[in-house]
Amino acid sequence: MEPPGSAYLHLGAPAVLQLAFGCTTFSLVAHRGGFTGVQGTFCMAAWGFCFAVSALVVACEFTRLHGCLRLSWGNFTAAFAMLATLLCATAAVLYPLYFARRECPPEPAGCATRDFRLAASVFAGLLFLAYAVEVALTRARPGQVTSYMATVSGLLKIVQAFVACIIFGALVHDSRYGRYVATQWCVAVYSLCFLATVAVVALSVMGHTGGLGCPFDRLVVVYTFLAVLLYLSAAVIWPVFCFDPKYGKPKRPPDCTRGSCPWDSQLVVAIFTYVNLLLYVADLAYSQRIRFVPSL
Repeated sequence: MEPPGSAYLHLGAPAVLQLAFGCTTFSLVAHRGGFTGVQGTFCMAAWGFCFAVSALVVACEFTRLHGCLRLSWGNFTAAFAMLATLLCATAAVLYPLYFARRECPPEPAGCATRDFRLAASVFAGLLFLAYAVEVALTRARPGQVTSYMATVSGLLKIVQAFVACIIFGALVHDSRYGRYVATQWCVAVYSLCFLATVAVVALSVMGHTGGLGCPFDRLVVVYTFLAVLLYLSAAVIWPVFCFDPKYGKPKRPPDCTRGSCPWDSQLVVAIFTYVNLLLYVADLAYSQRIRFVPSL
């Protein structure tokens, strides 16, 4: 059963702007702006994915076909809006950082390519704002009964999984985590918490939270508490075995080349370990007072 006014949230101004800004950004880059490397490929993939799913959501809302799908539509749209916000925010930072310049590139690209890249950067920022507005509109207010993924706890689950993906990206980029059993334990913590978080999101989106044999909200609280303890151990162990003089290097080695330095990857892992720890602590605090309906 759809809550009243849900069509407005997905067919109103945010959805129209998402499609318009997404198509414009993608077209500007593909036509003349250009992209190269992993960063450019990620940006194009993020914009293309968000545009495709947004178009699917709008089509389903118009035709009411979402009632035929075996999933919780409210949870799906809330989760996607949060994921799209994170993807577009990352792309809105990466593309200008790696491709937009004030100076004109050499011919045959010329100043036209620069102008297209600057315009694409502007629309990428607007696209991020459009998705952020939808998250703000659909987020559950205090005391409101809604779908789980629209609560602060549900939205934090998407952010936690996204941050974990950043950690995994740094781990595989020559972080040398296999040197010690302690750092391998940290990788196990990241993997276990990520899989559990994805499972919570999947159960919510599929609408299967009511058939677990125990209250889903209590299960989420227990899991989040365990995740806080696990991440707390990783937040202590990882910096010690990477930056303590006995095991690693406290300062960046001067001979480390940019883009292929294990110390940089280890620092990224350490920073985002603390970010995710704070996210899980905040999640634990909000999980104590959530009110949601599994079927929404």
